[in-house]
Amino acid sequence: MSLTHTEAPPATAAEPTAYGVGRVDDVPPGEGRAFVAGGTQVAVFRLRDGSLHATQAACPHAGGPLADGQTDADVLVCPLHLYAYRWSDGSATGNVGPVRLYPVRDVDGELVVTV
Repeated sequence: MSLTHTEAPPATAAEPTAYGVGRVDDVPPGEGRAFVAGGTQVAVFRLRDGSLHATQAACPHAGGPLADGQTDADVLVCPLHLYAYRWSDGSATGNVGPVRLYPVRDVDGELVVTV
């Protein structure tokens, strides 16, 4: 007599979800602010050109608060040890791991971050 073994389906990653985290006006031009999007801490930046960017809240090097970092059109610089991360792909310009980037958009004046 042979028994049939049924395996459980493989676990799948959670689907990305969009969360309203605050108002666009909560982030002054040229600065960043920390928010929580569905339990994930994120840093949202409003560049001087009006573009929005979002990344993980803590620097992968030593946990520095990225929302307090300096930024321009190309990079975000951690305020603790000055590691720079590219907005294009999250990669670092130095010898440290990348930051995670999140999609962010302005929906009728509200910041919506997808994690």
